[in-house]
Amino acid sequence: MAEKMALAKAINESLRHALETDPKVLVMGEDVGKLGGVFRVTDGLQKDFGENRVIDTPLAESGIVGTAIGLALRGYRPVVEIQFDGFVFPAYDQIVTQLAKMHARALGKVKMPVVVRIPYGGGIGAVEHHSESPEALFAHVAGLKVVSPSDASDAYWMMQQAIQSDDPVIFFEPKRRYWDKGEVDPEAIPGPLHAARVVREGTDLTLAAYGPMVKLCREVADAAAEEGRSLEIVDLRSISPIDFDTLQASVEKTRRLVVVHEAPVFFGSGAEIAARITERSFYHLEAPVLRVGGYHAPYPPARLEEEYLPDLDRVLDAVDRSLAY
Repeated sequence: MAEKMALAKAINESLRHALETDPKVLVMGEDVGKLGGVFRVTDGLQKDFGENRVIDTPLAESGIVGTAIGLALRGYRPVVEIQFDGFVFPAYDQIVTQLAKMHARALGKVKMPVVVRIPYGGGIGAVEHHSESPEALFAHVAGLKVVSPSDASDAYWMMQQAIQSDDPVIFFEPKRRYWDKGEVDPEAIPGPLHAARVVREGTDLTLAAYGPMVKLCREVADAAAEEGRSLEIVDLRSISPIDFDTLQASVEKTRRLVVVHEAPVFFGSGAEIAARITERSFYHLEAPVLRVGGYHAPYPPARLEEEYLPDLDRVLDAVDRSLAY
């Protein structure tokens, strides 16, 4: 039976299911146990599964990921939490030089079933290093899978699939959507982890997004519909690899594409998407691929973040510019 729950609760239920069904699954991170995480995503797990399965670690991100790598070498499936997006960089060396490379270094003989959970993005009025979107840095690294759910159902199922993967998965959780509720059916059969999904059909233009921006794109499509414009929305879900086939099929139908993400536009994931779609669908496009995202500047103080983040007007402006060609 489907149940309506918040995205954060869906992740909690997914972790609970994994802990129940596989004794090799461990949850690790700063304050994930007794506190239940700063967003309460792991609330109640240590109480039910004990301190040997849900482990409160020291404040040392490099040590957290390094320990997870050692546990994976011994057959465990660690799920580690980086408390906030901006805190991941002390662990960046471990992630990109060890976690991402171990499988290739061992000529395929070693698996690295590690999930690195990272709450990311803005919109919560937080201070410096608590609202960043570093997904492109990890998508650039060979050997890592990078995904981000946009709703509760995907959060539940994508976490299950990430834990079951024998490859390391960087799991970006859109923190501003933690409290958004949606239907979750634990008996459903999920689609592939890295498959994009058309979440709204349209004919005039394609909006491509992932994580926190999918909800914004729905609002944009609603506003555009009032003006007689039909926008299609593709939820990419996976940032590495990207399901270009699904996106290409949508673009070749609508002939226009706007890519939306919170991260800075400069060298962001939208740049790779724009280049690939231009290569693959050049003769179908009636306008250049446009991108909407954050500015190439440090994330601002909370009182300015609404000026920094993509909003309804900025995306609608890109839609207008694309349709004007």
